[in-house]
Amino acid sequence: MPWWEFALILLGTLVAFSVVHALSKHRKALKRAFLSMLSGFATLLVIHFTSSFTGVDLPLSVLSILTSVIGGIPGVTLMLTLRLFF
Repeated sequence: MPWWEFALILLGTLVAFSVVHALSKHRKALKRAFLSMLSGFATLLVIHFTSSFTGVDLPLSVLSILTSVIGGIPGVTLMLTLRLFF
């Protein structure tokens, strides 16, 4: 996947989350959307880098990064659950 497609998906997600937060009457909708996306990515990184201690592994790939950014912490939880069963 070219880098500009990846950036376009991330930007589209940020805009979509900002609109959702703005429609729900939250102040600072853009900041809130960015923090939601950042928390999912940070959770994925923590799980990836602590895999040698915990035994739980989620590899970093385009799909896992996009899932964690778009889905946030529930997206990472979904990936962990799917990893457990498949």
